Amino acid sequence: MSEKIYVGVDVGGTTIKVGLCDAEGQLLHTYEGATETDKGTDAILHNIARYARNIVEQSNYGWEQVDGVGVGIAGFLDISKGYVKYSANLYIENTDLKGFLERELGKTIKVNNDANVAALGEAWAGAGRGVAHCVCYTLGTGVGGGIIIDGKIVEGFNSMAGELGHIAIVPDLEAIQCGCGKMGCLETVSSATGIIRMAKDAVARGDRTTLAQVENIMAKDVVDAAKAGDEVAARIVSRAAYYLGKSMAMLSIVLNPQYFIIGGGVSKAGDFLFNQIREVFEKYTQDQAKEGVKIVPATLGNDAGVVGAAGLILRG
Repeated sequence: MSEKIYVGVDVGGTTIKVGLCDAEGQLLHTYEGATETDKGTDAILHNIARYARNIVEQSNYGWEQVDGVGVGIAGFLDISKGYVKYSANLYIENTDLKGFLERELGKTIKVNNDANVAALGEAWAGAGRGVAHCVCYTLGTGVGGGIIIDGKIVEGFNSMAGELGHIAIVPDLEAIQCGCGKMGCLETVSSATGIIRMAKDAVARGDRTTLAQVENIMAKDVVDAAKAGDEVAARIVSRAAYYLGKSMAMLSIVLNPQYFIIGGGVSKAGDFLFNQIREVFEKYTQDQAKEGVKIVPATLGNDAGVVGAAGLILRG
């Protein structure tokens, strides 16, 4: 068997997920192991290397067929060097991840930001398959993002391109401080955290809403209440959708992508959310910039990270 295969590693705070892909982005095999952040940086690095070997050993392929190993990791990186400056959830800093894995595995190694890698996964083998230009949003605890132009990740001068959650888009009079320290970031209103905050604020103000009966409000509770006709919840979801759509209108005349791909937990609201985003995008986007553009849900789910990491070898 001479077919080349590609190993993708998605490093999370609790688990390290590894995937084996072919040259078309098809996920052939997956493996998960504990990250073991409590054991320190050396343990995490050795686990990444060990799990990369394990997945190949458990497959029908040989290590000699591995054309390279890609790694997606959250944090501040020097992407060109594969160097982790600081990763808060892994407690790693000033670490030459690429150099370590090259020595341990003897393969081509590429390292990138986890959000960029997930975007590449969707572009390569998910909702954006066959599309050269797309922008991906991940709506979770924050708003993650990645930009794919001509099939490749746009990283930027300081590896900060694609930080969509930190577009300063909320007007000053409505803005609150983001976790990044700046005011009015997109993720303060369009992330799960932002939606929950707005719901709790509404309850605290005494607004008439069924959410007042929910002990521990989650984003899904807000969406479900909105779908059921709760006016307060509906306004919250509409506000989240409004700023997402407006951010896409802004990006459309800068990048002119063909697809905007939306994933993450909040995206499970489905057309109730997507149709509102599309309406705002339609309203604010120049005619030429929106022609043929689609706003679509992500399709790979939790596999986007490992597929995109594997794709770094071919398209990074």
